[in-house]
Amino acid sequence: MPVSPRGNALGPVGPEDAARPVEPVGPDDSVILHTTDNGVSWITLNRPRASNALTPEQRERVISRLVQDSADPAVRAVVLTATGRAFCAGADLRAPAAQRPGPPAGRVAGDVARVIRRGAQRLIGAVLDCEKPVIAAVNGTAAGLGAHLAFACDLVVAAERATFIEVFARRGLVPDGGGAYLLPRLVGPRRAKELMFFGDALTAAEAERLGLVNRVVPEAELAGAARSWSDRLATGPTRAFALTKQLVNASLEMDRTAAFAAEAAAQEINMATEDAREGVASFVERRAPVYRGR
Repeated sequence: MPVSPRGNALGPVGPEDAARPVEPVGPDDSVILHTTDNGVSWITLNRPRASNALTPEQRERVISRLVQDSADPAVRAVVLTATGRAFCAGADLRAPAAQRPGPPAGRVAGDVARVIRRGAQRLIGAVLDCEKPVIAAVNGTAAGLGAHLAFACDLVVAAERATFIEVFARRGLVPDGGGAYLLPRLVGPRRAKELMFFGDALTAAEAERLGLVNRVVPEAELAGAARSWSDRLATGPTRAFALTKQLVNASLEMDRTAAFAAEAAAQEINMATEDAREGVASFVERRAPVYRGR
C-alpha cells in the first residue's frame, strides 16, 4: 500500500492520502516511496525489516530524486524520512555480495576509494547540493551513513525515540559519507572525535543539545512538525533559500574576504528574482508577500 508523508511511520493515513498516487521511481518502487504535496517532495526509505539499511540501488534512487527535485521549479522543499522504527541503519552490509556497497573480491588499489566517492559521498553531496531546503524527519535509529544522511540535511526534526550512532569504530572502520567533514562543523572537532571514537548512541534529546537536531517531538507529532516547516519553506523565496544554503555551507571554508565576496555575488543574483521584488513591494505596500519561487 502506498505510504504518504502522513502515513506509516509518520502517522495515520487519511482518505486524501489514499487517493494521492505515489510516483514510481523504478522497476521496484517499494524500497523508495515518493510523493509531491503542495510543492513539498517527500522521499521515504521503505525497507523497515532491514532498518532501512541502504542498498546501492536504493541509494541511487534517492540521489536521482534529489537531483530531479533540485531542478524542478514545482518542488520548493524536500522531506527525507522513513517507515518503520529506524530512519536508516547505514549501508546494507548484509545484502548479497553483488549488492553490497563495497568493492568486489580481488580488488586493486584505489577500488575502495572509488566506491566511496561514487556511493556514500555522492549521496551526501546530493543533499548538500540540492537547491531546495531539505528536512530530515528522523523517526528512529540513524546509524553510520544513516546518521550522516540526516546531518547533511538543512533542518532535522527527530522523534523522541530517535537515536544517532557513529558505528564505524565499532566495526573497525573509518567514517564514510562525509562524517569527518560534517560532524566537526556541527559540534566542533573535539566532540566529533568523542562521537566517532566511542560510537555511543546519542538520544534525540542529547543530539538536540549538541546542535545536531533542531527540534525533538513526540513520535505522533513528527509528521506535523515536518509538514509545518516544509509548508512554510514551500511558500517562501525559493531562490533566496538556495543562495543562503550555498553561502552557509561554504562559509566555514572561506576567509572573511571570500565570504563577503560570495555574499555580495549572491545578493546581486537574488535581487534579479521575482521573489526579491515581491518581498520589497510587499514591505512598501504593507501586505504579506506572495512568493512563487522565481
